[in-house]
Amino acid sequence: MINPISAQLLMPLQRDGNLLNLFGALESVAPELRHLCSVFARPSGMICDGLHIHLNSGSQRAARKPQVLSLSLLKLDDQRLMAVLSDVSEQVRRERQLRQNDAWLNALLTSITDYALVGLDSDGRVSEWNTTIERVTGHAESVVGRPYSVFYPDDATTPEQLRDRLREADQNGWSLKEGPSVRADGSQFWSSAMISPLPDRDPDTGAEAGANGLPDDGPAYCMVVRDISDKRDAIEKRHKAVFCDHLTGVGNRRAFFEAAELELNRNRRAPRPTALILLDADHFKRVNDRHGHPAGDAVLRHLGQLLTATFRQVDVVARVGGEEFAVLLPSSTLEGAAIVAERLRQLVAARPIVVDGVPIELTISAGIAASDGEQLQLDVLMKRADRALYAAKEQGRNRIACWTPPPSAHPDNPPPTRDV
Repeated sequence: MINPISAQLLMPLQRDGNLLNLFGALESVAPELRHLCSVFARPSGMICDGLHIHLNSGSQRAARKPQVLSLSLLKLDDQRLMAVLSDVSEQVRRERQLRQNDAWLNALLTSITDYALVGLDSDGRVSEWNTTIERVTGHAESVVGRPYSVFYPDDATTPEQLRDRLREADQNGWSLKEGPSVRADGSQFWSSAMISPLPDRDPDTGAEAGANGLPDDGPAYCMVVRDISDKRDAIEKRHKAVFCDHLTGVGNRRAFFEAAELELNRNRRAPRPTALILLDADHFKRVNDRHGHPAGDAVLRHLGQLLTATFRQVDVVARVGGEEFAVLLPSSTLEGAAIVAERLRQLVAARPIVVDGVPIELTISAGIAASDGEQLQLDVLMKRADRALYAAKEQGRNRIACWTPPPSAHPDNPPPTRDV
């Protein structure tokens, strides 16, 4: 049974009107549902409460349609489930702002004595050294003049994202990031780092104005770095509950669409290359048919592990469908993304997974698209990558294909693809 309101919310996912099976209707946007139900051992109870399901890529044309659904799934008995669906698109936007506000207040009010106070110039370089920097990060005076990326692992950010945080601090009054940081000796710790612009700066150069009205050499930003390693477990647990795919351990659709929206908004303000990879496990239905769904789950977990091992910390790896994954690569060109995707393809083909003593060989197909400074909507970038993925499958699978426009292509014409 399904009521009219739920049917209306689900209709965009099932254009043929076939809403006989909830799992089938939501398979493309909530692939973890079957797994959540299969591992729920109690005879009755709440399987999930308020699970967020992202329906689309956030295009402007879809702004009037539901973008995020909330699903609560209750097991009544061995034969019956009850699902409650609601449109929470506006609520999610408000919650995102509240999370930022909460993080800001946390940064101000907790562990206030355990911090490194770092002055940054208008380009984000450390402008002066003090004992708090050495106490928290171990860096000596030689850190002066280096970009503040010195406090982060090599693959955790990009030069463009470093500049983005300065611009966001200018616009909002602050920019906060929680995640791994690195000390001078190479050891890592979990940090909260807030950047704020200093007052009385020259509006054009970003430098602080001196007594004569000209900018001096003082810092333009204040960066407060706190070691919050003692809170890491709680932070990661909370993050995984919201943004992690429960089966594979990579990001879920919510994590992907939120990160992609943020990155492409940054791209529009300050153009830079951004690449997207969509990939599928080849002939995955055969795996389920021959070896059973538990083996299929093991294959997806194996693929998730290889994806995590292949891509950078700054890349966004997510499961966006049953056996479909997406990887967003900030500051990456089409050619650069193709190199990494080919490395993954070879790795997957070379490492069959053994389930119950039976080796299962696996290959993947991938489609790649990139925005080289273009102001693209995410749905356009995803359509291009999806067409390239389709071409890779049509050409025999176990291969990588890139979307490339013809010299005089019209936006509405089907784009060509090329093999890697």
